[in-house]
Amino acid sequence: MSGIYLHIPFCKQACHYCDFHFSTSMGHKAATIEAIARELELRQEYLQGQTVRTIYFGGGTPSLLTQQELELLLQTIKRLFIVSGEAEITLEANPDDLSPEKLQELKAAGINRLSIGLQSFHEPHLRMMNRAHNATESLQCVRDAQAAGFDNITVDLIYGIPAPDHTIWQQDLQTLFSLNVQHVSCYALTIEPDTALGRWSKKGKFKPSGDEFTARQFEILLEQMAQHGFVQYEISNFSQPGHESKHNSNYWRGVHYLGVGPSAHSFNGHSRQYNVANNRKYTEAISQGTVPADVEELTLADQANDYLLTTLRTIWGCDLTLLRDKYTYDVQATHAAYLQELQQKELASIKGGILYLTDKGKLLADQITLDLFAE
Repeated sequence: MSGIYLHIPFCKQACHYCDFHFSTSMGHKAATIEAIARELELRQEYLQGQTVRTIYFGGGTPSLLTQQELELLLQTIKRLFIVSGEAEITLEANPDDLSPEKLQELKAAGINRLSIGLQSFHEPHLRMMNRAHNATESLQCVRDAQAAGFDNITVDLIYGIPAPDHTIWQQDLQTLFSLNVQHVSCYALTIEPDTALGRWSKKGKFKPSGDEFTARQFEILLEQMAQHGFVQYEISNFSQPGHESKHNSNYWRGVHYLGVGPSAHSFNGHSRQYNVANNRKYTEAISQGTVPADVEELTLADQANDYLLTTLRTIWGCDLTLLRDKYTYDVQATHAAYLQELQQKELASIKGGILYLTDKGKLLADQITLDLFAE
């Protein structure tokens, strides 16, 4: 099985925290979408005939696609690849785009899962992040999507936003639970240097939350999700049983995927490919029959580290026997003392040869993974 990711690099406006590749100029949108369709043709052999079980429209803001653009891309995929009749087809959307008419268009085109970027239900926080929607639209778009027949909806929320205490975050979570969505992705506000928040922070105009404040909000998140029946199957992702994101789960399980569009990444087990993050350079190269991308061949150590990085974030954990037998990396031999320390500090556990992070350990996941990396 395999997946296809399409990066739609356009947004109405720049969110103050976002460092993904996008453009707010729509002048070349049609040409870029046509180039993405052409890239699918140029790379139809990449997945080597594997059945495509997930299709994911990310960005950027894919809900800016017209019905004709969306249908062009989906029809191109179905013409060139073997697509499962039960494929999960996800589209990321902003609330301000999801009118009842737009929702009907998406459903008619074949979208069966929506990923809605709510981020917050608190109006001042939305304005601080420069989101294009308001708090009322955050609520209404989910209800409209449900009324339109979408029964597989995930929403994004951001925690760790500066506030006097945790009241706003707790209210956001209670509002979320009232919507009865099947899946939630929650991310800590990260201040990247090349963003508005990053520049303001450097000049002293914005003061990020401290690590302790953000960690406590993560703990509140875990407590509330568990109480409402959500399973944390990956550090940032929670679902009602049976509603895990198939596409993202495949990333974490090392399933091959093709990424098309400016800045998109691809993975086939032994290499990664990175498309140029420039719309003009991308469309020009594609028009000449060339995919403008860098290819990174992965050594066994690289593959072992990828496996550690992805699996330690999940409920399924890291299979230490597989790590040893498939990637020739015996982490129990090379890091015996460190693994023992992690267990003593209740940051991790090993059961049946599987290494799991505890809730405490998830707060330090990046550092623990880095410490365990093969050199």
